[in-house]
Amino acid sequence: MRGAVCLLWPSSHPASLGREEHEQISSFCRRAGALLRSATSEGRPLLPGTRPRVVKPVRAHQPSRAEAVAAHDFASRLPGALSLDLEGRITFVSDAAADLLGARAAELLGVRPWEHLPWFGGLTFEDRFRAAVIGHRPERFTTTRALGRKLSVRLFPDPTGVSVDITPMRSAPSHDPEESTYKQTPPGPAGASTLYHLMHLAASLTETVGIQDVTERVADQLVPAFGASGLVLMTAEEARLRIVGHRGYDPAFLSRFDGQPLSSHTPPAKALTDQKPLFFNTFSKFRSTYPDAVRYSGRDAWAFLPLVIRGRPVGLLVLSYSRSRHFPPSERNLLSSVAGLVAQALDRARLYDAKHHLAHALQHDLLPRELPAVPGLRVAARYLPAGHGMDIGGDFYDLIRCDATSAAAVIGDVQGHNVQAAALMGQLRTAIHTQAAAATRPGELLTRTNQLMCDLNPGLFASCLYAHLDLAKHRAAFATAGHPPPLLRLPDGQTEALQLPAGLLLGVAPHAEYTTTDIPLPTGSTLVFFTDGLVESPGIDIDHAVGELADRLAHSPTRDLDALAHVLLQHALRTTPRTDDIAILLMHTTS
Repeated sequence: MRGAVCLLWPSSHPASLGREEHEQISSFCRRAGALLRSATSEGRPLLPGTRPRVVKPVRAHQPSRAEAVAAHDFASRLPGALSLDLEGRITFVSDAAADLLGARAAELLGVRPWEHLPWFGGLTFEDRFRAAVIGHRPERFTTTRALGRKLSVRLFPDPTGVSVDITPMRSAPSHDPEESTYKQTPPGPAGASTLYHLMHLAASLTETVGIQDVTERVADQLVPAFGASGLVLMTAEEARLRIVGHRGYDPAFLSRFDGQPLSSHTPPAKALTDQKPLFFNTFSKFRSTYPDAVRYSGRDAWAFLPLVIRGRPVGLLVLSYSRSRHFPPSERNLLSSVAGLVAQALDRARLYDAKHHLAHALQHDLLPRELPAVPGLRVAARYLPAGHGMDIGGDFYDLIRCDATSAAAVIGDVQGHNVQAAALMGQLRTAIHTQAAAATRPGELLTRTNQLMCDLNPGLFASCLYAHLDLAKHRAAFATAGHPPPLLRLPDGQTEALQLPAGLLLGVAPHAEYTTTDIPLPTGSTLVFFTDGLVESPGIDIDHAVGELADRLAHSPTRDLDALAHVLLQHALRTTPRTDDIAILLMHTTS
């Protein structure tokens, strides 16, 4: 078993597959399985989350220039000729076809005809196109332009795309049963296109996190699936409706409705309070029920869909249409089902955003708001949260002024990306700050901090680098608990990663001891403390990454610490996406 295939057919397709269709599907599955086996044997397996691998069709014959010109002339002589790629985009349109469609050839290239010209078959065209591509057989339908001009449309597929032949029809009605069947297929949400969008929506909503993410996914799928002109997503907060996202509306127009109470006599409040959807086929019917209704940009039909979870109102989804709409029972039921999916996603997104806000507030309060001014020392610091999860972690830094001529610097990283890691980080920072004020030697300070952490028994570990800077004697004393080494750039530009005796991570063993290392710190030196998020990437040796960072520091022309912090961050973020927090503390000694 290598995978599975999901195929969609238009609503006009018979309920059972024919023998030829079974054979075609079986053939495809065999070829797809062979492709997957081949990719695995070559060491390039197709894994979930990876980008799709597109296999280009092999042409049996590559035409010469003369053949290409002859083919172009042939297409130009036809009443109307289009060529579509396998995504439905127009790659060629003859002048005659452009005239029949009432558009310029240049504006048709690269677009899907059923999206650019809604009258041109609409969903019927898209259904027929997908049926031709999937079934590898010709399809046909009829459509009508303004003033009753009828067009016969035939589609001829091959592995590289679909050729479309457009022919004007006589005004007499056709008795071709195939044409009549397609002509009578009602436009609506039952076609393959809508099913595709809804399946895509259901899958993509499982990956959404914040409210804005939900809004974008819902708008991208529902607006084209149901032919809507506009969409508004609202949440119910403190007995009021809040607009959290929209598509196809002017924000200034919507601002007047933001914050409306649920007790107001408005369609959104009515739908959410009664927990029943409201549908208005035309603006006149809308106005007869709500005389104060305001019309936006000629919209003529609306669907107000309450978002409810186990009897609890979560929000409201509003779809609006530029033309009147019947809303048959099947479509109303489908929209109600979609509202259930959106309600679940919106509820999760609201919870995520609340946690996200709490996490950032906690992180902001636990890190120093500003570093103290220390004579003879210029400092700068940066913190970037992780690019995943709650965006909160245990990275911390601090600068403590001990007396008029000395200061202590610390940086650390608590295991995990959650509120527990941040809380432990706050406890460690407080403990270290208290001991630093008492001028405790670095090794002894980490020994005491480790004992405290083991007593707390949080089930987490932490790395830490601590230094006492004696600015009068131009010396520094360091101790480390499994933390990446600091970088030191001397006044002459020589830069190195300090090799300090490695100690155990804090919280591993209660009786661990840590060594103090003293080094000279001449005036004009720059120290850089950082957490492993700055240098750690999958598949990259950390010692090599630290060496590259030291080289970047050595050759950086800027001496402004804020600019230097930016340079180091950009160096670290130039290749792979961030998966861990980053904290940097830069210190430069002055006279």
